[in-house]
Amino acid sequence: MSLVLEARELRKDYRGGDGGTIEVLRGLELAVSTGEFVAVTGESGSGKSTLLHLVGALDRPTSGQVLLDGTAYDGLDADGLAALRNRKIGFVFQFHHLLRDFSALENVAMPLLIAGQAPGRAREHARALLDSVGLGARVTHLPAQLSGGEQQRAAVARALATGPALLLADEPSGNLDERNADQLHRLFAGLAREFQTAVIVVTHNRALAARADRILTLSEGVLAAETGVRAVAIPS
Repeated sequence: MSLVLEARELRKDYRGGDGGTIEVLRGLELAVSTGEFVAVTGESGSGKSTLLHLVGALDRPTSGQVLLDGTAYDGLDADGLAALRNRKIGFVFQFHHLLRDFSALENVAMPLLIAGQAPGRAREHARALLDSVGLGARVTHLPAQLSGGEQQRAAVARALATGPALLLADEPSGNLDERNADQLHRLFAGLAREFQTAVIVVTHNRALAARADRILTLSEGVLAAETGVRAVAIPS
């Protein structure tokens, strides 16, 4: 497996209401390889979403460095970061954020059309992705005509549309009932290897975390592997 994501000495501070400094991440380090599924757990307010925003190029750290496929974020301007997100990072959130007036097929094809792919080819690829997440018979349905679990699976297909090197998910099953959550968890368990991408999921759900190759806990601003699970070291 090749190394996809590296976070080195990552720090993130915020200014508190009293004017003081709140340290959220304190020299955090992380390395994730192609085909690897990593779950990040931790208490509410521990900085899990902050970490996703930093490795997803949605925010900049106070200090430290993030690299994706060897490209350092700190060497990119706002346009460069946007281009990197569009090409190499897929996002899945707790709420699906599908475009309500577009079918599942049109939602999944949208990132491909924006990237300049021919409409016919984009639709063909979108159809294949929807089939791979179990929605081959629902491609013409609008989001409102899909169940909550189906909406999230469509969101996963959309996140995979451009063949991202990194897929990030923030509590993807947090809004689902137990049955739909279990279906989504089984889907995530195979995503990294099937699509040869690196997958990082932030979750409180132990059933989802248990399906990961590694479980890391974020506490006091740093990541630690759960007992019995060896974290991947960052190469020098």
